[in-house]
Amino acid sequence: MVTFGLKPAQQFTDIAALREIWAIADDARFDGLWTFDHFAPMGPVRTGAVFEAWTLLAAMAEATRHVRIGCLVSGNTNRHPAVLAKMAATVDHLCGGRLDMGLGAGGDELADTMLGVATPPARERVERLAEACTVLDLLWARPVADFTGTHYSLTAATSDPKPVQTPKPPLWLGSNGERRGLRIVAEHADVWLNASLPGTPVEELTRLSGVLDRHCAAVGRDPATVRRAVQFRLSAEDSDTLREARTYLDAGFTDLVLMLPSAGDTVGRAKQAAALLPRLRELSRTGEHG
Repeated sequence: MVTFGLKPAQQFTDIAALREIWAIADDARFDGLWTFDHFAPMGPVRTGAVFEAWTLLAAMAEATRHVRIGCLVSGNTNRHPAVLAKMAATVDHLCGGRLDMGLGAGGDELADTMLGVATPPARERVERLAEACTVLDLLWARPVADFTGTHYSLTAATSDPKPVQTPKPPLWLGSNGERRGLRIVAEHADVWLNASLPGTPVEELTRLSGVLDRHCAAVGRDPATVRRAVQFRLSAEDSDTLREARTYLDAGFTDLVLMLPSAGDTVGRAKQAAALLPRLRELSRTGEHG
């Protein structure tokens, strides 16, 4: 099965526009509807309005009925994983079990400096990500959890209610680290989100997918049990979007996320994506170029 998601930019916009985009995504029956997790706008202009990811997810849970929702991806350094486990379980109840849990190592030096928060070195952030995956699993699965890690610990910790979904919400991990990051994906993820920048040559994405395959083999996991996701920008021309989607499908990616622009007529671009969705689904079924 191939899935198609929509990721509007929650910056340089207002809640009315976001609500309209959420309704468009839900009515069109996109498979996923996503936020991002940054405290300053992304792109060349890093000042201006940007809404917080998980507060939006709670609103999205109430505003939608069909589409799965989530954050691509939550920055692990932004919240203690035990707090994140509670937040995610709450959102999963609000949406009736439609949450996909996206997580990455985090770290945004500009925003961290602005807020007086330390940015751990890359190696430490990856170590924290691995421990956070374990903390989430323990708190979602066990009545009482204990854990002693280098960066996080739990002592007779309870976290109720558990998520609606059992055994847990699907875990999407965004990491491209070839030595350790993709190893964590192999150990914990249901879905690997390729963390390369949009526009990265598909040959590089395919190479990294092969690295993940080797990590899966090393930990005794069937690589086919890890779905492969990629996000890319919705083009102004439908033919360009279809051509790019075909490239990712041919490379073995199973979950494609269309990113909407943060400027201009964003609601109109969401309508464009919704109108294109049937052709994308047909593309995934037939292998024909649009």
